[in-house]
Amino acid sequence: MASFRVILVPGIVLPADLAYGALIAALGSDVEAVAKELEVYATPEPPQNYSLELEVAGVLREADSRGWEQFHLVGYSGGGAVSLALAATHPERPASLALLEPAWAGTWDQSPAEAAVWSQADKLHGLPPEESMAVFMQLQLKPGVPLPAPPPGDPPPWMTTRPAGIRAIMRAFEQDDIDPEALSRFDRPVYFALGGLSNPDQFGEIAKRLRRVFRDFELEVFEERHHFDPPHRIEPGRVARALTALWRRSEG
Repeated sequence: MASFRVILVPGIVLPADLAYGALIAALGSDVEAVAKELEVYATPEPPQNYSLELEVAGVLREADSRGWEQFHLVGYSGGGAVSLALAATHPERPASLALLEPAWAGTWDQSPAEAAVWSQADKLHGLPPEESMAVFMQLQLKPGVPLPAPPPGDPPPWMTTRPAGIRAIMRAFEQDDIDPEALSRFDRPVYFALGGLSNPDQFGEIAKRLRRVFRDFELEVFEERHHFDPPHRIEPGRVARALTALWRRSEG
């Protein structure tokens, strides 16, 4: 029997299996890991009633289908926002929380620098899909860091759904919020992985805010990584060791 039960929620671009395949392999057979696809991609078009609540319900449904009353929760980017929403609304379910650069953490106590990032993101709504993707990606990098080169060959079929998915989750962020008092009641260990080349006005500011509300908060900075070559894909062994330590601490 595996020692740890884990649900991993991906970001808004890569499918769950591609996002977490290397990390799951590095975690090894002692971990029962489920890479859970976002609900926004459960249908060809985003659901009309799409919200973070819908994503939270999907994660809980996955856990319930396996008989997991508690589980360790890992979320990257948009999946990190989903994980925060779940911790705020169902704090009894996650045994620990690992946040890999969550894209959003609510609007409470946002610094002017973080608010400016979201003001720029608002301009994505009026851009054509191919242009909005480039702007969306550049916003998440530290100034001066170039966008990664696109992979060779034709885009995979799933890529055609991504502009609509991005717009849907951005609208969900605009229409929702996360209660910091609810987050402060989550008393399990929290781990935050931050790329040194990611936009500090977004991800660095989110880490600062979360450090103030979580009782047991650990920040690890990966100096050479950014949001689009994240540590769980490029340095999966290091992240696997950090997660295993987190999970053991949660049981101690």
